[in-house]
Amino acid sequence: MASYYYLLSSLPMLKADGELPITYPDFLKMCRSSVSDAKYTLLENLTLSSDKGPLVSDWAVFYKALMKELTVYRNRRLDKQPQSGGTENETLLKTVTDAVSGKNPLEAEKALLALEMKKLDELIGLHYFDDHALIGYALKLKLLERKNIFDQKKGKAEMTRILDGLQKQILIGNQE
Repeated sequence: MASYYYLLSSLPMLKADGELPITYPDFLKMCRSSVSDAKYTLLENLTLSSDKGPLVSDWAVFYKALMKELTVYRNRRLDKQPQSGGTENETLLKTVTDAVSGKNPLEAEKALLALEMKKLDELIGLHYFDDHALIGYALKLKLLERKNIFDQKKGKAEMTRILDGLQKQILIGNQE
């Protein structure tokens, strides 16, 4: 099993409520001289929905369940029938519901990010300088990159644009 003492100890700390301290391409550059070609290829192709590799298979089980419970939650809010008759994981659904209910979308995303980061911390466990720690760090970095694309001003502007468009359609429909 590979050990990455220098590499992992030189990486900046990642926190759900923190900023993105390093980009994924910069992370890959740092990994290039410290990991095998196979491990580097795994890191290059890693996505949040990947399902093969150290730690990644365990993460995939959680991530797929989370995405399913988000779908069930959204369907319940829209008064649609849940897929396949209901949820398989009431505990996860309750956690998702608590994370996203009654909050604005940005706050809900932050709550889900905190849940995902916590799960990765659990999966990494006591692995500090091995493949689990490296892949866990990479997945956390991917999560923070996703968070980094959220822009409240752009979101509000898009929402205003959509609502204005709907309002115009309603006015036009009422005039006919």
